[in-house]
Amino acid sequence: MKLHWQLLMSIGLVYTTAQKLPPCSILDVFEMNSLYKKGDIVLGGIFEISVKIISPDLSFRVKPEQWKCDGFDVAIFQRAQAMVFAIEEINRNETLLPNITLGYRLYDNCQKIPTALRAATALFAGLDDVKEEFDCYGSPPVLAIIGDPASTHSIAISRIVSLFRIPMVSYYATCSCLSNKQEFPSFFRTIPSDTFQIKAMIRILKHYKWTWVGALAGDDDYGQNAVKLFIEEVKTFGCISFTETIPKVITQSRLLQIVDRIKRSTAKVIVVLSSRVDFTPVAIEVVRQNITGRQWIASEAWATSVALATKENFACLGGTIGVAIRRGEIPGFQNFLLQVHPDVNPNTRLLVQFWETMFGCSFQGGTHGQNVSVDHLICTGYENISSTKTGYSDVSQLRGSYNIYKAVYALAHALHNLMSCESGKGPFENHTCPNITSVQPWQVPESVCSKSCRPGSRKATRKREPVCCFDCVPCADGEISSGINSIECVKCPADFWSNPSRTQCLPKEIEFLSYGDPMGITLTTVSLFGVCLSICVLVVFIIYRNTPVVKANNSELSFLLLVSLTFCFLCALCFIGQPTDLTCILRHIVFGISFVLCVSCILVKTIVVIVAFKATLPGNNMMKWFGVSQQRGTIFLFTLIQSIICIIWLSTAPPSPVKNTKYQNEKIIFECDNGSIVGFSSVLGYIGLLACTCFAIAFLSRNLPDTFNEAKFITFSMLLFCAVWISFIPAYISSPGKYTVAVEVFAILASSFGLLLAIFSPKCFIILLKPELNNKKSILGKVNPK
Repeated sequence: MKLHWQLLMSIGLVYTTAQKLPPCSILDVFEMNSLYKKGDIVLGGIFEISVKIISPDLSFRVKPEQWKCDGFDVAIFQRAQAMVFAIEEINRNETLLPNITLGYRLYDNCQKIPTALRAATALFAGLDDVKEEFDCYGSPPVLAIIGDPASTHSIAISRIVSLFRIPMVSYYATCSCLSNKQEFPSFFRTIPSDTFQIKAMIRILKHYKWTWVGALAGDDDYGQNAVKLFIEEVKTFGCISFTETIPKVITQSRLLQIVDRIKRSTAKVIVVLSSRVDFTPVAIEVVRQNITGRQWIASEAWATSVALATKENFACLGGTIGVAIRRGEIPGFQNFLLQVHPDVNPNTRLLVQFWETMFGCSFQGGTHGQNVSVDHLICTGYENISSTKTGYSDVSQLRGSYNIYKAVYALAHALHNLMSCESGKGPFENHTCPNITSVQPWQVPESVCSKSCRPGSRKATRKREPVCCFDCVPCADGEISSGINSIECVKCPADFWSNPSRTQCLPKEIEFLSYGDPMGITLTTVSLFGVCLSICVLVVFIIYRNTPVVKANNSELSFLLLVSLTFCFLCALCFIGQPTDLTCILRHIVFGISFVLCVSCILVKTIVVIVAFKATLPGNNMMKWFGVSQQRGTIFLFTLIQSIICIIWLSTAPPSPVKNTKYQNEKIIFECDNGSIVGFSSVLGYIGLLACTCFAIAFLSRNLPDTFNEAKFITFSMLLFCAVWISFIPAYISSPGKYTVAVEVFAILASSFGLLLAIFSPKCFIILLKPELNNKKSILGKVNPK
């Protein structure tokens, strides 16, 4: 109920206020610690200068007071001064941005997201009370933002400023997640991402053969993303003993729990991926409990921290190995730091706070919000800063400050390139150039050695060149990369394949000879036509079964041969369609038995022709030894042998459907695996043996008198049969995918049509078109033509 009333009061306050305000007006002004100087082009900056924040009372009964920062860190203020120094140095440079004066507006984020977002909003929206209507959508107060140093802050701020295409160049945010240009298109940085830091740590672990390690990570995007990468890398060669997350606001019980975990673990190497502020309470408790004998590995966030490198901490933290940011030298920077003097006005609030903190005094009427008591020192502004020795004036370890210095110069050179643009050769639409006096943020050109590698490619380092210089190599077939500047491509799972752009894995296309496929439709049509033709011939032979032509050619064997040919045509249909356990078995069994039955009938017909001729010779009585019963028995015996071969094949290694990716990587060939090569070869070999035997006998009897000229047709039909199946073998082996099945179906249909047409077309011609020749006299008359 209380929350409900608070929301109503808040909404009512906003509504009442909104009714009274002119268009595009600012509801309130944040009293923020800032440092400002006017210029033709203004650059913004966000720094972690104060270590904590004092939040106001949010009772929603009265207007909340301003958030106040506390705990000014003079050493961190050096980084803000590095930006000021770089801008002043550029303004004095006659060759870089001539006739252009750079200004700056710097803010303290107080190491809290709300304050960091307020600072960012002030930078791109401005702080004027009211804006004219035409100016509400004009240029933002700053052209680019240098900062924020924290990864979590940078993620939040970048998502807002990217909507306005305002470049944000961080000097300390290392989270690898920020390398995603699709999510953070306007984010840049002058510090390597955590990917490289983790690689360095892994090399240290491998060098000393430390395979049993513990890990502590901050409860933010920096710590959580870094520890995730670290765990993935360690698993390739070692093991993680424990992982603990250090909360931003840590309780005593949680602190003792983390330290107890460190104490009880047998891991002697502990990697800490957190900020110095987050790790400090843990370090203090470790020292208090005198936990020694641990090898600490520090991330760049606290590896060079002076606050932790004390004599009291040496017994527990001494010997820590850390990954540090590259340091550099900035000529003239120290003199600049020592020549600073405060000017008490709202635009130099940060400088006033620095002076008051450095000398422990307060300015009369200062802008930091503190009342000057009687016993408190009064600042004159002429205190000797050279006499102090603090982290502010120490330039021996310029790491963060050097990154800021480089960031300012990167922006300056980008602006200079825009200013040097030639009309008609510009980088923008229609090759236009920008107006340098009203340049827009989305107009800061890239200044990189190598452009970012797009998704679908990976980075390949160039030999003997800096890490910023690399080539973008397209991912290989079957591999993808979905992020910007991927270090390696990821291989797709077995049943998946990369899309043409190599950005995602898609399910592989499953290919088989289907009834809907043009080739499948054609083969099905031809197969059914063969079935119909065989049945028609069978009907003709049944109708004319008492005629001399049908009788002379052994009608019973002809009927059986036509039935077997019908099954040969039908078995081709078993090879078409999606393979299943049933169709894989049927296709080879029906094929093997049908063709053996067919060839057996032809072989017996051939033997009958020879025996019939021998029986006409005087004193020869061979027909009684190869009568109808013997003919049936022979066909049955030949077919039984093939059936036994099939039964043995099915009982040992039956054919089954399989997914074949061996021949085509981008497709899955759904086919029937023969199961046993011996079984499949035996079925084909037995058919081939009968066919060769039949061909040999028919060839030897081709010169028999014309009354028995069926031997010539059998010879021709078997010649076709053998030619088809001999050519089938190399075609079957060399054909990929569904074409393998198509070749087999084609061989079945071609050989079946060859037998049907070669043997039965002459007889059908006489029966249907030359009925006058279908008589006994005409047939016998051919023996002794006159």
